[in-house]
Amino acid sequence: MRTADAGHAVPPGDGAGFLDRLIEAASASHARACALLLALCLVCFLPGFVSLQPMDRDEPRFAQASKQMIETGDIVDIRFQGEARHKKPVGIYWVQATVVKGAEALGVDRARTTIALYRVPSLIGALLASLFTYWAALAFLPRRGALVAAALFSACIMISAEARLAKTDALLTACSVAAMGALARVWLGRITPGRTRGRPDLTTVLVFWLAMAIGILIKGPMVPLFVGLAALALSVKERSGRWLMDLRPGLGLGLTLAIVAPWFVAIAWKSGGAFFGEAVGRDMLGKVGGAAEKHGAPPGTYLAVFFATFWPGAAFAALSAPFAFANRRDDAIAFLLAWIVPAWILFEAVPTKLPHYVLPLMPAVAILTLLAVGRGALDPGRRGARAVAALVVLIPVGLTLGLVGVAWTFDHVIPVAGLPLLLASCAAAILAVVLFARRLPERALACAILASALLSPAVFGLTQPVLAALKVSPRLAALRDGLPCAAPKVGSLGYREPSLVFLIGTDLAMLNTGADAAEFLAGGGCRLVFVTEPFLDEFRRAETRAKDTPVKAAPVGRVSGFNINSGRRIDLSAYAVTP
Repeated sequence: MRTADAGHAVPPGDGAGFLDRLIEAASASHARACALLLALCLVCFLPGFVSLQPMDRDEPRFAQASKQMIETGDIVDIRFQGEARHKKPVGIYWVQATVVKGAEALGVDRARTTIALYRVPSLIGALLASLFTYWAALAFLPRRGALVAAALFSACIMISAEARLAKTDALLTACSVAAMGALARVWLGRITPGRTRGRPDLTTVLVFWLAMAIGILIKGPMVPLFVGLAALALSVKERSGRWLMDLRPGLGLGLTLAIVAPWFVAIAWKSGGAFFGEAVGRDMLGKVGGAAEKHGAPPGTYLAVFFATFWPGAAFAALSAPFAFANRRDDAIAFLLAWIVPAWILFEAVPTKLPHYVLPLMPAVAILTLLAVGRGALDPGRRGARAVAALVVLIPVGLTLGLVGVAWTFDHVIPVAGLPLLLASCAAAILAVVLFARRLPERALACAILASALLSPAVFGLTQPVLAALKVSPRLAALRDGLPCAAPKVGSLGYREPSLVFLIGTDLAMLNTGADAAEFLAGGGCRLVFVTEPFLDEFRRAETRAKDTPVKAAPVGRVSGFNINSGRRIDLSAYAVTP
């Protein structure tokens, strides 16, 4: 890797020399490399981990289902309020529930409604994904290159987002990259003419099958899908699939079945087979056949948003594409392309699209980018190369302007605390472009990674907490906590976000009409109802007609903000009966 930047003197004041020395020192051993990766991950993942509100809608759905698992003691059937949640296997719920139960045992106050505890498995998954990317990259690159590749992946926006969301995707990515790292060692170590390396060791085989089994419990067929598409493409290239026998499928399939079969049998018995009908028939095939949950988008969408989701490495990855195509017959490049291309095409073809679907492919993109850097393939003299590299600047500059605009528009504040780091991130991104133009691509990547490490605490740690308009559900929960009575019954009319269920409680009543809300408040005891603006007149009329109600509801507060899920402003009024 040193050869990429060798021979090009760096001006003493360019500001990148210390990054080069840091990478060189960390590359001295695997322990140092892993320590630097973990430090980078914590800088990128921890800001906002506690202060970020439950992010509708998927995160609080997972967290609430895990909370109900604790409340009921049922570790087989997955529920969101009274509805069966038969879309994903049980793995993520078990892990989240275990963390929260452990926190309760340690005396953590309000552990069950502390969203950060449910995010701990995602944080661990993101950390493991980073370390497994380093391990996978070592099959293709020397230690220094593997370290930079893993750092480039760890700094990308998508894994940074998933690390602080209580969902499946960070753990899925860890399982996926572990399995693909093991598969890479089998592929590159297979016996071919002129090469006589033996079978992979037992550790590599166990990593592969354990990653497959845990991945199935986390998100069903996704890890086998990534592995299967890559293995099929490589077997077509090889004109044989015999190399896969080095994975010892007899041992591996038995181990996988021993891990995953008990729960699948239990849920099939308990649900009468409904789990498989919902998970396969409605969730998986529904996404293939149409745009599930209004997440439809045309083919090419993932490619279009790639420059944001894989920032800060996306521009350099795009510049590596000609190198990958030219060397596609090389065994290492062929493996990485088999990891990326078939699954990417499949996701582009499926109507339902969410940015995190392609996250498990991004470690391969990072490794491929560093292979191109190591072989001197990122040439700023190529037509359009400098313009593509300049795209690195768009994200920090766009976020700086956008966050200031949002903060002023909705909350009439300027995020002063976050501005120095936001501007520093912009400066680091500009320096990355300058270094690339000076034919120092590895140092350009290092500066781009630094830009991400500055951006994460600026956005999530210092700016996000002051954006009160985005925290609608926490502010509603605070109104409930401010009532002069314990454990009030709560209902909501017009606002049905899962985050409110998670924060208020499983028994939150979802109301349909103003008459329902008035009747709910008349049910006796301490009661609170939230009413959105479109239902307010209807609710007031229903309240006026209810003449036999002994205690009239009183307004106790109003919350205005921005609903991230709907993309619209929302206004809610709170009414309470406090006998």
